[in-house]
This record gives sequence, structure tokens and C-alpha cells, in this order.
Amino acid sequence: MRSDQVIGVDLGGMAIKFARFHRDGELLQQLQIPTPQPAIPGAVTMALCEGIEQIDPRHHAPLVGVGLPGPMDATARVARTCINLPGWKEVPLADWLESRLQRRVTLANDGSCAIVGELWRGAAKNLTDVVLLTLGTGVGGGVVLGGKLFTGYNGAGAELGLIGIQPDGPSCNSGNRGSLEQFASSTALRRLYDQDPRELNKRADAGDPDIQAVWEQYGQNLGIGIASLIYIFTPQCVLVGGGLAAAASHFLPAVRREVKKRVHTVSREGLRIEACALGNGAGRLGAARLALQRLTDTSQ
Repeated sequence: MRSDQVIGVDLGGMAIKFARFHRDGELLQQLQIPTPQPAIPGAVTMALCEGIEQIDPRHHAPLVGVGLPGPMDATARVARTCINLPGWKEVPLADWLESRLQRRVTLANDGSCAIVGELWRGAAKNLTDVVLLTLGTGVGGGVVLGGKLFTGYNGAGAELGLIGIQPDGPSCNSGNRGSLEQFASSTALRRLYDQDPRELNKRADAGDPDIQAVWEQYGQNLGIGIASLIYIFTPQCVLVGGGLAAAASHFLPAVRREVKKRVHTVSREGLRIEACALGNGAGRLGAARLALQRLTDTSQ
């Protein structure tokens, strides 16, 4: 099936972002709705259907890519788990959506979607080895090695937010303790200072030294995790996206200092650490790109 339009969806813990694109990546229409609470599979499925029909009532886009905060099966049709969403165990979401929407659907990890979007039209364009972290309700990840998306055995790889950085740290829904997610998510930021991250960003912009110190500590914690990832993947570039990346100017300097302190020179030669160029739009663009690649005979 070939189509000139495609829909990309990015499911987050607090919001679902939809976009309809031309097949060349041009944004045609966008929509954001709150994620149902609790975000159980049935409620989310209905919200996805409503959002997709709202953004494309005339069915110009027969293909849909959906990014989810967790691993998919090897066929990209079943959500194996979403550890920060209740009830998500082996959910055949693609089947559910296709039967209701009468459109073809593919699924992917949200971090994988973000990195595919950045490779296509963002900060990773023309690069071959990239690591991306999505910083939000949880911490997701995406990895491209040798120009190819890395998803690991049975599609469960690149859960970068679940690596351990402190043995006796806070418990994680994955079963780990002290995972990077427990130090770099919006929940982790609230442990440092209990205020909405957007307000903390504004206060840091205004020069509040106490809040700037909070972001400094956040950046140090994130840098510890990124240092380990650099030793594993030795990427050309590490990108940070997700909602917290709006404050990247306040925490990336600390990340870079921590990486320089912890990572041997040979492992970080030519390394760039920066915010995603596409901001929160990377995930839905990448989901759309994956739909074009997987569900059509030719893509561009």
C-alpha cells in the first residue's frame, strides 16, 4: 500500500500527541489530548481511535505508526509491557486499532520513534551512530548503530532508562533499583524540588540560583547514566528529548562536564551531546516514518 499521507502518534504518560504528515515529512495537522487516567489499555485504545479520527476524519492517511513507552514484539504489533502504565502486558494493540480504524498500524518504542524522527529531519541527520534519551514521565531510549535502528533480541532492547546507576537507589517499576529513570525522569526531578518542571525552567531562566542548582544536580545525575551508555555504544551524538528537554540549556552543561570527567577520551572522540532539534515532535514524526517504511513497498 502506498499513501501520500501518514499518521504518527506518540503515547506518553500524561499526553497523547497526534500528527498527520505528507510522506515527505511535512506536518499537515497536529493534535494533543490528555492520556486517560488510569492509562489502562482499553481506555488508551479508545482515546487513540478518537484522536486519529479527529485528525483525519476523511481517511486521507491509511497508515498509522504508534510510539509507546516500552518494548514491542518482533512483529511490531504487540506491546509487551509499558512499565509505567497499568495493565500493559502483551497487549495486541495493532490488531485492536486496525479493527476499529480500518487503517494499517505498526507499533514501536517511543525512544526508537524519536531517534528515527531525528535521523530523518532533525539533529541526527547524516549520522550513523546515535543514542537518544526521552526525558519525561519515564526515561525512554533509542539507539542507531551503523545507520540501523537497534531493537535487540525480540524487540526488547534499548531500554536505556532502566540501566542501574545506584545499587540502593529508589525502586523502579521494572524491578530494578536505582535505575537512570529514577534520577532523570520528571518524577525524579520533583524529588530534587517539588514543583512543575515547566515552572522550574522559568525560574532558572529568570536567574534563580537555587533552581539553577537543582538543574545542575539533575544534569550531574543524568550525566552519570549517559557516561555508561557512551562506553557501551561510543556514539557520534547523544540527544535528549521529551518534555524535560525544554530546559536542556540549564542541565546539559552539567551533563557534558560529568561525561568529560567519567569517560575516557578515546570513547568520546568527536562526541556531541545536545537537545533534539525536533523537540517533542520527534516521536510522532519517527512513528510516521516507521509506518511508511514498514507498511509500504517504497518510502522516501
